[in-house]
Amino acid sequence: MSPETGPGEQYRAVRAAQRLSAQGLSIMRSETPENNGPLRQGLSTGACATAASVAAARALLIGSEDRCVRIRLPRGQEPAMTIEDLTVAGTSAKAGVIKDAGDDPDATHGARLWVCVELMGETGVQFRAGEGVGTVTRSGLPVPRGEPAINPVPRQLITEHLQDLAAETGFAGGFSVTVGIDDGEAIARNTMNGKLGIQGGLSVLGTTGVVRPFSCSAFIASIHQSVDVARANGLTHIAGCTGGTSESFARSHFGLEDGAIVEMGDMFGALLKYLKKHPLRQVTLASGFGKLSKFAAGEPDTHSRRCAIDFDFIADEAVAVGAGQELAEWIRNANTSIEALEACQNSGIPLGDRIAGVSLARARDYLPGDHHLSVCAVSRRSELVGFAEEAG
Repeated sequence: MSPETGPGEQYRAVRAAQRLSAQGLSIMRSETPENNGPLRQGLSTGACATAASVAAARALLIGSEDRCVRIRLPRGQEPAMTIEDLTVAGTSAKAGVIKDAGDDPDATHGARLWVCVELMGETGVQFRAGEGVGTVTRSGLPVPRGEPAINPVPRQLITEHLQDLAAETGFAGGFSVTVGIDDGEAIARNTMNGKLGIQGGLSVLGTTGVVRPFSCSAFIASIHQSVDVARANGLTHIAGCTGGTSESFARSHFGLEDGAIVEMGDMFGALLKYLKKHPLRQVTLASGFGKLSKFAAGEPDTHSRRCAIDFDFIADEAVAVGAGQELAEWIRNANTSIEALEACQNSGIPLGDRIAGVSLARARDYLPGDHHLSVCAVSRRSELVGFAEEAG
């Protein structure tokens, strides 16, 4: 998901990782099956913006040119963060921080986030979107339309730190805070911001300030926001899609607009759990056959690091719709789920429809309420290879 980076960005990312590790934020609790080693946690864009704000304000109010500042996160951690650059011009100062997402596959990892703080006569903190930070254009997001895409917790963190600094120094005025991200508009093309109605760049995010590797918390949050935006804009039918191919199918087959497409990736369970509390009238799941077979087998997260294709399960389901024992045994020894599907198609066995039907029942377990559900299994050529829909 991360965009390609040049040598300069890679170098800055490595430096940031080394600094963060040295600062004691490597809370190692997760392991990957690839290396069985500990994974580093990182810091959110909201934490980076807070640190840059503090450095800039301290330069203005105290005259210090700190290259390291310590901030307080919502859960009590107090990381010391390195300031990449700092400049002062009259009543304004600008500071930059290199984002380190730890070992999480984050699109903003290695990016330079900067904040320009300007002193104001009136009290309070005003937020503005600098270059690379988007503006909210749709309802349903955590901040109103027309506002910079700086989420509530980062705003609160920045405000609290600046107000504390004002009290400490006796400053009676307020602050204008402009947050920007280098190449943010380009990086945002690799995120879901455009579909969510955030135009012109990235969002400044974070509820805890800490990025937990492979927790998928940021991705789940984007799924929730997609549902919120659809509801707020009066949409009644959404399609949860696992990737670009299923997304293209759902858009053309159902005539859905961008706001009705929810990129759920492997997170079937995350979408369905959220829909239980935030219902919509009609819900479609559109997925490649392999991922859908995993969900049908009971896996709410179908990523390959979580689970593998269960060929015994696929074989049993094929038998349930007419496959003989010879074909079933062949399926159990197949290399890929697509091979199994094609073998059944060649024999006239409706395996695709069967897996879609079992998936529909799984989805209904999550959504006992008044939702109309349908499930589409989609080929790599964006063709329908399995379908199930509730009556009515």
